[in-house]
Amino acid sequence: MSQYTPMILQYLQVKADYQDAFLFFRLGDFYEMFFEDAIKASQELEITLTSRDGGSTERIPMCGVPYHSAANYIEQLVEKGYKVAICEQVEDPKTAKGVVKREVVQLITPGTMMEGKGIAEKENNFIASITSFDDRSFGLAYTDLSTGEGHVTFIDSDFEQVVNELSILGVKEVVVSEIFDDLFIKQLKERNHITISFENDTEIKTEFARIIADIESGELKQTVIRLLNYLHRTQKRSLDHLQPITTVDLHQFMKIDYYSKRNLELTETIRSKGKKGSLLWLLDETMTSMGGRRLKNWIDRPLIDSRAIEKRHLLVEIFMEHFFERQELRERLKEVYDLERLAGRVAFGNVNARDLIQLKHSLQQVPAIHAIMEQFHHEEALKLSNSLDPCEELTDLLERSILENPPISVKEGGIIQNGFNAELDQYRDASRNGKTWLARLEQEERNRTGIKSLKIGYNRVFGYYIEVTKSNLHLLEEGRYERKQTLTNAERFITPELKEKEALILQAEEKSTELEYELFLQIRESVKEFIPRLQRLAQIISEIDVLQCFASVSEKRHYVKPIFNKERKIVIKDGRHPVVEKVMDAQEYVPNDCYMDKEREMLLITGPNMSGKSTFMRQIALTSILAQIGCFVPASQAILPVFDQVFTRIGAADDLISGQSTFMVEMLEARNAIMNATQNSLILFDEIGRGTSTYDGMALAQAIIEYIHDRIGAKTLFSTHYHELTVLEENLEQLKNIHVSAMEQNGKVVFLHKIKEGPADKSYGIHVAELAELPHELIVRANEILAELEENSDQVKETPKMKEETVQAQLSFFEEPNTKVKQETSSKDKKILEELKSINLLEMNPLQAMNVLYELQKKIKS
Repeated sequence: MSQYTPMILQYLQVKADYQDAFLFFRLGDFYEMFFEDAIKASQELEITLTSRDGGSTERIPMCGVPYHSAANYIEQLVEKGYKVAICEQVEDPKTAKGVVKREVVQLITPGTMMEGKGIAEKENNFIASITSFDDRSFGLAYTDLSTGEGHVTFIDSDFEQVVNELSILGVKEVVVSEIFDDLFIKQLKERNHITISFENDTEIKTEFARIIADIESGELKQTVIRLLNYLHRTQKRSLDHLQPITTVDLHQFMKIDYYSKRNLELTETIRSKGKKGSLLWLLDETMTSMGGRRLKNWIDRPLIDSRAIEKRHLLVEIFMEHFFERQELRERLKEVYDLERLAGRVAFGNVNARDLIQLKHSLQQVPAIHAIMEQFHHEEALKLSNSLDPCEELTDLLERSILENPPISVKEGGIIQNGFNAELDQYRDASRNGKTWLARLEQEERNRTGIKSLKIGYNRVFGYYIEVTKSNLHLLEEGRYERKQTLTNAERFITPELKEKEALILQAEEKSTELEYELFLQIRESVKEFIPRLQRLAQIISEIDVLQCFASVSEKRHYVKPIFNKERKIVIKDGRHPVVEKVMDAQEYVPNDCYMDKEREMLLITGPNMSGKSTFMRQIALTSILAQIGCFVPASQAILPVFDQVFTRIGAADDLISGQSTFMVEMLEARNAIMNATQNSLILFDEIGRGTSTYDGMALAQAIIEYIHDRIGAKTLFSTHYHELTVLEENLEQLKNIHVSAMEQNGKVVFLHKIKEGPADKSYGIHVAELAELPHELIVRANEILAELEENSDQVKETPKMKEETVQAQLSFFEEPNTKVKQETSSKDKKILEELKSINLLEMNPLQAMNVLYELQKKIKS
């Protein structure tokens, strides 16, 4: 270390405490990075890598970014999952003895970003902490530093449930102790791409007492304190805006695991990973950022308390009945800025005058919103409106103190209203009078010299000056003007009178700017006192926003109010898939009914590909979720049970990260449903078993159907292409066959998208292949093979029920022979039989099996 210069030594000492972060080291107007940080940052940010002499024999790698544009570079690194430590000069270079003292003033991480493009307006940016109590119980705390909201929950399950919660919440950073299980950390990094941070301090600090006051469990309190201590250590500033942590009981909400949420495309689509095409996209007609976040939270956590759900339905109904008032309310809400994040910026100390003007404009809408809500003349609406706090004292303070169109910078003046502070008014008056005097002096000098182009100007380096073009210099009176600066085409001068007045004007302006900044800081501190009231106001406004949003969507799309029953009955008439219906706006969507009761617990759905089986299944789940978040539903009538969980297995995709095949993913998701579902759950299984050979797949599908039917009793929709399974209706009392109808017209298949009772009679697989425009020759050949198979096959569509006795892994497609095979077989027949015995069907897909069967059939015929 002794070989380096004092400045590089200082850099290395600071860097030692931030090994897992890029260190932005302030040198003048740049943030510089050295050594490995410089090499890696130059690659990630695509900036020039240079080097400098640091006292050692070899030059040190170096790169840097300008101080004024550093925010963009920091954001790029953080979006990629990195951490950035900001190291500033903390003493005046003029008074420093030796190297200027520097310290890290903030650590910016994926979970602690307060602003920028990476922070979506209508999404939370959560940072979480996890505490492991044993292998099957965990504490999970999470907070959004930008809004101040925070929650903690106890998870009495395996770590997979923790991962599931983190995925649903979209957590970007997790704080754990250094002794946290390495396997869990590896799982978080690989599957969720989460940044891992460490914090061992779980000592309760005095300033956090109010935040953890409502937490009863000591274990959960420890989880929260770990998170708060990490934020305190890394952010090094006020956390006054953090709201009291609320304890979330996951059993009070409908459980939808991450895979089911993805399969149903609740908040993002499977293909694009974007919002467009999701249920959130359909519903989001909120007018505020706070409402958008609240909507997403409601979709993530549907209610299971029927009274709470029906209260939301009642309010949505009230909003729907008052169209004109609702439209006026939407206009008012449009003028409300993000109160939660504005409060966060106030507490964090990075709020500017324009932010405070936004806050003032938002508060000015509250009385109007209250008045509109009163026009509904309903007790529940009045409860909401009476909860609105207009914070009149704060509105008055901001009205009196901050100019309407202030600059972005808070250190250059032009922020405070005239009349707010007497001393500031005096400075401004001196400055204003001085400038009037300057204008008068300029006119006098023009008259005295006869130079019409003479002007008095100002710059920061030379102060005030009299500028005369070189062609007019001969008109100046000698001895009166003192040369100050020479330009290409002009000379700048100063006179004794101008020099005297300059000192007075500049002193007044400097003091005025300093005083404005001090006053702004005082106003900011006053606003801090209102943070809890602002946060409560934000919660009420966001709830009003989501409810009016539900009413607007329900009215526009002709949704109906659902009715709940305790008999676990589903009656949906003219049900539609809400998102598909919106996408198909120009076309007519084909609605479908769904009826299920205690005698119809399971529906086995058959029908060709592209006919709408998956859409029908999804729309039942989405209808239930819409109902339980408090929205009306896409149907002409909807009678529903309250579901405690929704499980789906729809679509097929390899989990490449964990190295699992499509079939393994399918089986894991099926296991999750089977192991966790109750009688009050909803299960959607789409073509379970298709990822393996025909016999294996069919055996598994039947076994799963029987297990759910006999052991669980959950409402289940099971689609399949195994038509042999339709005979299960004869043995399973609560299972009924339904199918999506299709018809042939002029040799082409026409999908009717209509659900009918009974099994499908054909699969239309070759027709679908034809629609996909496979080569004509291939289609012709497939039809030939199909015709021969249908003509010659002696298969019997009968599937034995796997209940009373253990059955082999394969299902029998052939009738057992009633008589023994004759002993007198020809040598040719024996050869064919031996070939048949040698075939391993388990290693074949259906097409290969069909081809082998075709070849054997040709041999027998010949």
